[in-house]
Amino acid sequence: MRNRIFFLLLSILIISCSKPEPRKPIVRKTSSFMSESVKRNKVLNSFEEKLFKIKMERDSLNKYISSEFGFWYSYNKKDSLSNQFPVKGDEVVFSYEIRNFQDNIIYSKEELGDKNYLVDQEDLITGLQEGIKLMKEGEIITFLFPSYKAFGYSGNDKIESNEPLIYEVHLKIINNKN
Repeated sequence: MRNRIFFLLLSILIISCSKPEPRKPIVRKTSSFMSESVKRNKVLNSFEEKLFKIKMERDSLNKYISSEFGFWYSYNKKDSLSNQFPVKGDEVVFSYEIRNFQDNIIYSKEELGDKNYLVDQEDLITGLQEGIKLMKEGEIITFLFPSYKAFGYSGNDKIESNEPLIYEVHLKIINNKN
């Protein structure tokens, strides 16, 4: 019995003292999910851009400007005298309404009410964050936001997933905090 225990312990000792073998790295093939997602988004963005270009061509009353941020806008009321734009940290008060591509109101100005916003310090949809910085106090601008500048894939209870939106924004007050 002692011999068996001795040989068992000796075996365990010999096995445990052997050099450890390094594990081989796990090779994972990259998923095609990301590349498929990129392709899908490029097609969607191209489609939305074509829709907006057709809409702008048909709207002979307004002149649309292409922003460097990937959306378009048109002045309903422009201030040509002031040169004050909101900057990071300024508090602005604005009202807006949201319409779908067919110009049906999704959220009215009355429903949304006036909003206070600290520029670049609070969350808003990306398009609105960038659009407000293009406005002067008292101006009213219509923005055409592709879905990726609005609610994107997530949407909400009234806004479809990947829905391009039209925002009419009235910038009422700029309170400089600097």
